[in-house]
Amino acid sequence: MLNILVTGANGQLGSEVRELSVNYPYSFFFTDKDELDITDFNALKSFVDEKCINAIINCAAYTAVDKAQREKESANVINHLATKYLAQIAKEKEIKLVHISTDYVFDGKNYRPYLESDSVNPQSVYGQTKLDGEKVMMDINPKNSLIIRTSWVYSSYGTNFVKTMIRLGKEKESLGVIYDQVGTPTYAQDLARAILEILPQINNEEVQIYNYSNEGVLSWYDFAKEIMKMAKLLCKINPIETKEYPTPASRPHYSLLNKSKIKKAFNLEIPYWKESLRVCLEKMGEKR
Repeated sequence: MLNILVTGANGQLGSEVRELSVNYPYSFFFTDKDELDITDFNALKSFVDEKCINAIINCAAYTAVDKAQREKESANVINHLATKYLAQIAKEKEIKLVHISTDYVFDGKNYRPYLESDSVNPQSVYGQTKLDGEKVMMDINPKNSLIIRTSWVYSSYGTNFVKTMIRLGKEKESLGVIYDQVGTPTYAQDLARAILEILPQINNEEVQIYNYSNEGVLSWYDFAKEIMKMAKLLCKINPIETKEYPTPASRPHYSLLNKSKIKKAFNLEIPYWKESLRVCLEKMGEKR
């Protein structure tokens, strides 16, 4: 029996894991910062001991990309230091650990989908702190542990691009959306399901990195257009360049992830992005 600690349980991914958990024969312990401070090593260790935890899904992260530029220490504590503590405890207790990372560890200058082995070069504080978390986990090297890099996460939970577009699409006649940043969205429910399917299969001596997003390739502009189309909103989407919408943190212009490794290792079938968007919008009651 797996006794699974899910951190960041009220975020997009954690909420999807919680929703799917009823379909799996495991014992889940869903925590957020109010229930368990993962930046407190002793509190974390005590929780793991008391609940006999033998698997951890770390969904907790500082994800406010622009805010991180001025709150580096806060981002570092959650994305780096907490990952260190989780890895240390996972190693000591021989606990499975699945840690979620990001496409922001790359600089976005590639010309083909990123492999897990490609050089990293984060261009933001957020990306750097997530990479530091990856590095410390690999240095500690807990057995039976994975890092999953993902991109453009959205869900019916929390705040995200899809929900923002739906809200603005109802309020405005037109919107400018960036067309020169290319990647693939990830429906958090698909990622949550993949993690839960993978968990019992994990068996590795050294930390492994895997990429996961939905299938396909598109820009934020294309994504917004399809959201409006599926939701039958009349808001016109206009393509704009990144330079027309400056932000404190740099975003990768190209963050397409190659998923061959995770599909082969765990025999995963990954849904096409439009199919998953349709499922999410139907769940939100926005599919027309």
